[in-house]
Amino acid sequence: MANTDFNDLKWFGIVAEERNFTRAAARIGVAQSTLSHAIKRLEENIGIRLLTRTTRNVALTPAGTQLLSTVSPRLKEIEGEIDALMAFRDKPSGSIRLTLSDHALETVVWPKLKPVLMAYPDISIEFSIDNGFRNIVEDGFDAGVRLGESVEKDMIAVRIGPDWRMIAVASPAYLAEHGVPEHPQDLLTHNCVNMRQERLGGLYAWEFEKDGNEINVRVDGQITFNNSYAMMDAALSGMGIAFVPNSLADHHIAAGTLQLVLNDWSPFFDGYFLYYPTRRQNLPVFRVIVDALRHRRR
Repeated sequence: MANTDFNDLKWFGIVAEERNFTRAAARIGVAQSTLSHAIKRLEENIGIRLLTRTTRNVALTPAGTQLLSTVSPRLKEIEGEIDALMAFRDKPSGSIRLTLSDHALETVVWPKLKPVLMAYPDISIEFSIDNGFRNIVEDGFDAGVRLGESVEKDMIAVRIGPDWRMIAVASPAYLAEHGVPEHPQDLLTHNCVNMRQERLGGLYAWEFEKDGNEINVRVDGQITFNNSYAMMDAALSGMGIAFVPNSLADHHIAAGTLQLVLNDWSPFFDGYFLYYPTRRQNLPVFRVIVDALRHRRR
């Protein structure tokens, strides 16, 4: 028995169940001659005939019946243990470093990945909040999140959120005192809440477009942040006009605590995409992350 192959025992059990070599070979996915040779090898190793063959079917000998009743439960137990080990092997695990903006984290990524992290305790993610552009390869990140228009062409890019737009908003009290801008250039006479782009070092030029006419305005004001949520708070406090993602301001506009200005100068553009190098795409942990973040249109 020392030289008995596990597959020989397994195949013997299948032949015993089917009572037919042709059906058993088709079920296993091997040639009938290969299966017949394996059973013959098993009988030679044991030194006892296990099957009685006829032209139409196969019957168990008394020894074959005893072997089947003894071995079959153990084979199923072993197969169950192997399946459990395979599941462990395929269980997503590992660490991922992800660079993204505060807005991308709060509005798209965190709501989708929070349940994933709870379901897969062997996955760990480091979120690096950065409103500038990072070279994920040079800076040691596994993936990043950017607007579709700014993803490098040599990266795999997966849409993870809907289209959105940047909008100019201010409190009704501010606008009542300082007036409502009718054109992007009118912002030059207003107190605007600036945003600094950390990686580029400069202040963000507000981008507007209408009927194919693009205008970038470098505004001025009393306050500068590098965080959209702080800019929102300043606008709500009546400290000036802020240029923020519409998803942050829409409910304040509906409630009347903020007022939208230059609405027809603020078109929608491509939303957020997860991007990463090709070599990462086959990792189980990446498949889980991508599937969880992937945008599904309603």
